[in-house]
Amino acid sequence: MNKGAIVLFSGGIDSTTALYWARNKFDPVRALVFDYGQQHRVEVTLAKKAAAGLGVECDVVPLPLRGLLRSALLADGRSIPASLAEARSRPGLPATYVPFRNGIFLALAAAVAESHGSRHLVTGFNSIDTPDYPDTSEHFRRKMAAAINEGTAASRGGPRFKVHAPLLRLNKKEIIALGFELGADYAHSVSCYRGSEVPCGRCPSCDIRARAFAELGRGDPLVERLRKEGNA
Repeated sequence: MNKGAIVLFSGGIDSTTALYWARNKFDPVRALVFDYGQQHRVEVTLAKKAAAGLGVECDVVPLPLRGLLRSALLADGRSIPASLAEARSRPGLPATYVPFRNGIFLALAAAVAESHGSRHLVTGFNSIDTPDYPDTSEHFRRKMAAAINEGTAASRGGPRFKVHAPLLRLNKKEIIALGFELGADYAHSVSCYRGSEVPCGRCPSCDIRARAFAELGRGDPLVERLRKEGNA
């Protein structure tokens, strides 16, 4: 049986680190990029470029979720929080939560994996930076793995699936440090919720990213590239 892995790849910091982690563990590796109507769709273009640079096969999956699901990332009329502090001051789930997004992505990744003879699914989500998201926990990972194994040929004696979440208990600083150890290139990884390749520097995602690089005493490779190109 093929021992390769399917990686859920958005092109951001976390999934970029997860992709390099998977390349160190499995061969071959296939990246799945989801174009689900997110405002920050620039990540799709850059994710394809990053995968091509690594020689990783990459599939872009169109999912027209805008207008169907409610999330500020899907332009549902709510504003992107102006800062991490503002996001965490609001009650309930963050406006940037996309309902069951990781569940949707994992279900599709499992179908692709089964079709290609792979049983390893690699995700980049973590519960430290997104503690209020219900689909980034260890409990969720285990339950999704159980559902996938119950709803596929694994339940009829076929090889069982494993959902890997190597970054689950790491904070952003630790994730980036791991990525550097693995040789990760973050120059084309985008995080900004506002939809631009150039970081806004204010949204929760930009806030967490900037703090992490500052804590590491490292410059952000994305910002450094943009400055060299005269775009920042």
